[in-house]
Amino acid sequence: MEKSKIKNIFKNFEFWFVILIFAFCILDFSGCATVIEAGKGFVGISTKALEDNRKNALAKTFNCDYNTCYGETEKILKNIGAYIYARDTKKKMIAIYVSEQDTTPVGLFFKEIDANNTQIEVSSLSTYAKEFISGKVFSVLEKSLSHKEEETEKTDAKEAVGDK
Repeated sequence: MEKSKIKNIFKNFEFWFVILIFAFCILDFSGCATVIEAGKGFVGISTKALEDNRKNALAKTFNCDYNTCYGETEKILKNIGAYIYARDTKKKMIAIYVSEQDTTPVGLFFKEIDANNTQIEVSSLSTYAKEFISGKVFSVLEKSLSHKEEETEKTDAKEAVGDK
């Protein structure tokens, strides 16, 4: 091949590559969520199916503020071996795979009921995964929160005795 033909091929490639990048930037900055979700779906990290399936979520309300509930849940997920692949503070959710070996996606959505009560919704297309994760998280979180309440009550009682 001649050098001029090779240069033309590369110029055409560069031109179309720049156009493609420019088009993606415009779509991204214009708020085209479908392009972004499609990209996430392609690499396997989309949370759209989890969000869409919230109507079938298992839910439970806990007597704790949002930050405590979120932090404790994150610790529980790490302790049971779940793989956290996405966190979204705007959507107040954590997206996980059941484990590093079981890549069934599960979403945990947090809803502030009031300053001292938070609801967790566990969503998944898999009934087994949804029940497994909600069972683990809900039971451990209940025990953890009740244990903290007992410690607070003991501390309050000691302080009350010390004040007399």
